[in-house]
Amino acid sequence: MNPKKEKALVVAPRIWKSSKNYHNSVEEISLLISTLGVQVKNVIEQKINNINPAYFIGSGKAKQVIEQAKMLGVNYIIFDEDLSPVQTKNFQKLDKEIKLLDRPGVILEIFFRNAKSKESKTQVELARLQYQLPRLTRLWTHLERQMGGFGTRAGAGETQIEVDRRIIRKKISLLKKKLKSIDSERRVQSKKRKSFFRASFVGYTNVGKSSLMKSVTKSDVLIKNQLFATLDTTVRRLYIGNNNHILLSDTVGFIRNLPDNLIASFKSTLQEVVDSDLLLIVLDANSKDLFNEIETIKSVLKEIHADQINYQYVFNKIDLVDQDKISYLKQSFPESIMVSATRSLQVSDIKDAIIKKYEEWISALKNPSH
Repeated sequence: MNPKKEKALVVAPRIWKSSKNYHNSVEEISLLISTLGVQVKNVIEQKINNINPAYFIGSGKAKQVIEQAKMLGVNYIIFDEDLSPVQTKNFQKLDKEIKLLDRPGVILEIFFRNAKSKESKTQVELARLQYQLPRLTRLWTHLERQMGGFGTRAGAGETQIEVDRRIIRKKISLLKKKLKSIDSERRVQSKKRKSFFRASFVGYTNVGKSSLMKSVTKSDVLIKNQLFATLDTTVRRLYIGNNNHILLSDTVGFIRNLPDNLIASFKSTLQEVVDSDLLLIVLDANSKDLFNEIETIKSVLKEIHADQINYQYVFNKIDLVDQDKISYLKQSFPESIMVSATRSLQVSDIKDAIIKKYEEWISALKNPSH
């Protein structure tokens, strides 16, 4: 399909003194990059004592990275870190041809490509412009051309930057107004749903939330084996007993180091999670980095003020693990549900768990003093 597939060199700095767990981070950034259709040619992992304010890594190492990138003939240098605007600009000055991206830039680009609805397009465009604004340099191409691609490369002069900044600030202001109006529409919808019990699937990206949504509600939901395939919240009715129904939502997936601009822009979409009575935290039973993924999910939930809501762990893909792993998970997470969406194993347990919480909710409504 793409005979001239673009290539990337990944730079993965590892800070000696950091408490950050780097386990599986390279695997994750490589998966993100391949989602963009870019091939990872090589990974440079380097342990550093401190972050260099000019290049993140040392200036000598930065020049070595550029040399290796030229030797490999890559189109991109991609950092598995969040680079400051200054670090980005300094790297751009070292080479005017190779485009530079950091981890938030890669995630933003995936969101940009996957945004389908008016709301998610507005949210992503706002986050992208807020990310780009402080990173404009004289090495950028003209804004009209730049907006079509991703990464940054040589081009416009100093005066053009000022024009571009004005354009971006104006666009940001318009997009914020647009999102406010979308948000108020969503609040009206949310009020109408107040009388219903609401449950939401939340969790890491690509763990099978949409597949579970389809299995549980027997409804048509987009399913793709791809990171961030779902950006818009999908709400479906789940019928319980005689004509009663609850509202079940499928939400955008989380990932380590989601850009702050993105979380801020997606607040209105994630409001569905905040308004839930039950969170079904979906996890990949086959994950090699389970506890870090749980930490990521919990930190995002805390950030959007959804950390006090009742939750239930749901381990998907149990068909991919052996009995020892299942026993270990049951022991570590005694209240959890074990399912396989693709094999339709024990999916009814999710509905049973929702019904149990729904009945408790109804009982609390009838007896508010208890």
